[in-house]
Amino acid sequence: MATLASLLPGLAVAYLLARREFRGRALLDGLVHLPLILPPVVTGYLLLLAFGRRGWFGAALAEIGIVFSFRWTGAALACAVMGFPLMVRAMRLSLEAVDRKLEQAAGTLGAPPAAVFLVVTLPLSLPGILAGAVLAFAKAMGEFGATITFVSNIPGETQTLPSAIYTLTQVPGGEAGALRLTLVSVALSMAALLASEWLARRARRRLGA
Repeated sequence: MATLASLLPGLAVAYLLARREFRGRALLDGLVHLPLILPPVVTGYLLLLAFGRRGWFGAALAEIGIVFSFRWTGAALACAVMGFPLMVRAMRLSLEAVDRKLEQAAGTLGAPPAAVFLVVTLPLSLPGILAGAVLAFAKAMGEFGATITFVSNIPGETQTLPSAIYTLTQVPGGEAGALRLTLVSVALSMAALLASEWLARRARRRLGA
């Protein structure tokens, strides 16, 4: 959910940073990459201040039934925030690598900007978009500090793989369960990487054709 929810915002921000010059561009770039620099616990605490039930935005959201703190939705939000910088960076580099002459050629043939983006820019940057999605997924899979600070470690609600492994390592006889979850985590991450590589190769093959 964290990866899927980040795709469109990540692509939009990556496009702005790659293709647009505007006042505050450096500030936006800094804010996007801030979770990579801050300790994850600090990011989780800021999320709690912003989206807690009495937070800056959380109070208003709670009135319309949208609650993040100590809910699985909050765990997804924390994972999305932590993976967002990696997703945006991969997408941005991919967009910057697209040959602008191809886009200009499509424009001279009468294609509107939206069509140029959908038909030319997006397909050419698809491998980078897939790579960004996988990086965000991998970061979400391993996220611990921000998640446990923002939504705690509630079994069946907000407990993630890392927090479950941590819990099992703290109780007697939990080593076997921790090992099983570790193997599950490795298997899921490896499957995601292999799927991303397969999709990227397929995309490059189609573009080459």
